[in-house]
Amino acid sequence: MAKGLNKAVIKEISRLKEEPKWMTDFRLKAYEMFENFSNPIFGPELKLDFNEINYFKRISDRVSAQWENVPKDAKETFQKLGLIDAEKKYLGGIGAQYESEVVYHHMLEELVEKNVIFCDTDTALKKYPELFKKYFNNLVKYDENKYTALNGAVWSGGTFIYVPPHTKIDRPLQSYFRINSKNMGQFERTIIIVDEGSELHYMEGCTAPTYTTDSLHAAVVEIYVGKNAKCRYTTIQNWANNIYNLVTKRAIVEEQGLMEWIDGNIGSKINMKYPSCVLIGPYAKGNCISIAVATEGQIQDAGAKMIHLAPYTTSNIISKSIAGKGGNATYRGTVKLSKKAEFSKSVIKCDTIILDEFSKSDTIPTNIVENTTSLLEHEASVSKIDQEQLFYLMSRGLSEEKAKELLIMGFIDRFREELPMEYAVELNALLKNYF
Repeated sequence: MAKGLNKAVIKEISRLKEEPKWMTDFRLKAYEMFENFSNPIFGPELKLDFNEINYFKRISDRVSAQWENVPKDAKETFQKLGLIDAEKKYLGGIGAQYESEVVYHHMLEELVEKNVIFCDTDTALKKYPELFKKYFNNLVKYDENKYTALNGAVWSGGTFIYVPPHTKIDRPLQSYFRINSKNMGQFERTIIIVDEGSELHYMEGCTAPTYTTDSLHAAVVEIYVGKNAKCRYTTIQNWANNIYNLVTKRAIVEEQGLMEWIDGNIGSKINMKYPSCVLIGPYAKGNCISIAVATEGQIQDAGAKMIHLAPYTTSNIISKSIAGKGGNATYRGTVKLSKKAEFSKSVIKCDTIILDEFSKSDTIPTNIVENTTSLLEHEASVSKIDQEQLFYLMSRGLSEEKAKELLIMGFIDRFREELPMEYAVELNALLKNYF
């Protein structure tokens, strides 16, 4: 499909996907909103030429449950990334998206028997239309900002999960997103419903090769955590440094439910991502543990949002930022303890290491308490590599480079210990290439 976006392109995307009329109408309505919105006025400046982006690219017209039926280029790419081996060793199910659409999807038979739904979002629209319509665009609205509107207009692919009541999934489900072409836009839509008393761990990875021209990733994630349910969403994004990563992720948590965001931000040119929890039930909990790593030519504008709307709710935000080689790693977050959120508590801890005099970091919190019985704590620290610790390690025979590496790994240890072993190993390898 040619570069650029207009109503004809949107209608063609919907036609190729064989969508119902209501979805075509929704896309056109979202496109009109996209045209009317300006870029966000907070955060880094976005210099995107929307006419130079490809909004839809299909390499296969079907989703396969067998790797041998996946187009060769895509299969070889995912093989090199270790995805096929990971599926065999420890995953309960996996989906792989290449450019605009999911090309592979598979789930263990035991999960099928438990009536778990795990498929790509395009398939969910066709196979489970009532369930899909109930949750789609319900938590993240298309008219919130320019990029939720853009996603609404051109969304393609993504993950749809429904976990029935009182169902525990012992092995993680994973999706992997790959942008492989220059000037490409990827706009997946992920919807996850964890029903009452159920548990899910979902993992997401994303990569792209580096080009001299910019690409755009503008996803939307909507998560519903039922009463006494638990959802953990683990992601490490390692987009190339020509990718604008502008993502909206939000969860709504009912009574005594728990939502955990384990959020790693390593790649991209500009990253703007603030995983959110809306705590609507008494004793609901929201946690976000994140790292943001910025090196040369990178701006990491990341953080979390916790909105308390019910009594006895709790939230925790742990943010670790690292800036080196002139990079900019900024924490931007919002915590609101509303009038109805009596006897609630939120704790925010933001720590930053700046590795040289060329790099930058800011902490930009918005903390609001609207009642007199709740508690909010905010701690923030900015430091450089401890020279005494560095000297001690080097005196024990380590090179300066290896000593710095150990100190950085120690700094983010709270994040690493929350990762599955395979992701922790991947994170270690990625960071060694950065500093």
